[in-house]
Amino acid sequence: MNPVPSILIAGTHSGCGKTTIASGIMSALTRRGLKVQPFKVGPDFIDPSHHTRICGRISRNLDPFMMGDEGCIDTFIRATDGADIAVIEGVMGMYDGVDGSDIASTAHVARILKAPVVLVVDVKGMSRSVHALIEGYLRYDPSLSFSGVLLNRIGSPRHRLMIEPSLSIPSFGYIPRKEELAVESRHLGLKMAHESASMGEFGEIIEENCNLDALLEAANNAPPLINTINTMECKQKAHTRIGVAFDEAFCFYYQDNLDCLKRSGAELVFFSPLNSSLPDVDAVYLGGGYPELQLPALESSQCKEELKKAADSGMPVYGECGGLMYLTESITSDKTYRMCGILPASAEMTNRIQALGYVKGESIGNRSFLPANLPINGHEFHYSGIEPQHDARYALCLSRGKGIVGGKDGLISQNVLGCYTHTYFTPAFAHAMIECAVKFSRH
Repeated sequence: MNPVPSILIAGTHSGCGKTTIASGIMSALTRRGLKVQPFKVGPDFIDPSHHTRICGRISRNLDPFMMGDEGCIDTFIRATDGADIAVIEGVMGMYDGVDGSDIASTAHVARILKAPVVLVVDVKGMSRSVHALIEGYLRYDPSLSFSGVLLNRIGSPRHRLMIEPSLSIPSFGYIPRKEELAVESRHLGLKMAHESASMGEFGEIIEENCNLDALLEAANNAPPLINTINTMECKQKAHTRIGVAFDEAFCFYYQDNLDCLKRSGAELVFFSPLNSSLPDVDAVYLGGGYPELQLPALESSQCKEELKKAADSGMPVYGECGGLMYLTESITSDKTYRMCGILPASAEMTNRIQALGYVKGESIGNRSFLPANLPINGHEFHYSGIEPQHDARYALCLSRGKGIVGGKDGLISQNVLGCYTHTYFTPAFAHAMIECAVKFSRH
């Protein structure tokens, strides 16, 4: 199998412009008629939404902490089928991993995929010092394959001339400052792709200021990869339908999770708790997102009552973060809004981060549709807090992460499970959810 050309866009630090530049490169290559498969290093949901809109192919997360090294290769090979080139956006600074380690860093993923690396360097306020910065990144890990740099926020032609002659590595472009194209942010990060098209507009800037032909040539140096995971589709269990909430309130999903459910025998039925009725399904998956921005509509939606009735009858429901909040009695923001009332707790928005980081734990037996001692890997990031009732029960015990309270996560009620953790599904997780849905459909 011939390798798919690939390029990894890394950054010296968060805020250096790698998201804008990576998205601009995706846009420019797509405009050339190439089938661009986008990826994002790390657990982020927002940047991939921009990638997906730009490329017309669903962006995938590559996260060794959650997926393992082999899982990253498996996802990469599956997703690049039929693509002309893969463009991978890094996370944070090049070498920033879990707890100050290399784990799940951009460099870690670059080594896994053997991908040619392009380093984005923010040169604002620097000239000769840029070279010392670049040399440090190049020499820190000799096992990486750096193809060149992209110098961002060039102030003027004179600024470029102060830097260009002394570069020790090829430059693929000199990007001028374009602050007016910046995407607005909110408490969880940038606005979603459906709210802003600025990322795609940066493709014109890349076309004008980058050597795309040289970038494509560098991408062709990517070597072939070997997938050690059995890529044969697993034997499907009894057919079942799972409703997946997808709208302005619930939009944070790892595509691998959805694919895992489908490979395990589920038909996915997308619906909007904001604007539609609960479809005819055997289970419901409520992802994270921004329910706090849609509270009046969620409170008045007929789906809320229908979901409560279905849950009371034993339908399995799995909610993550925003989905967890929706399943509680109420969410308080500017005022208190009544929610589904399925889980024994209430949620409240705060003005500061309540939890941020990777999660690791396992399920507690006989408390949910999950089997006992099932390993859980994921990520949590939220500004809300959950106030559980005194008799609340939990299905997950965390060895890493905060969860809902004190390392406990996964509020339960009948076959309903609500977590702050955005879980990366294993086949065992998907199978457990589907088996419960099959039992419900037959009762």
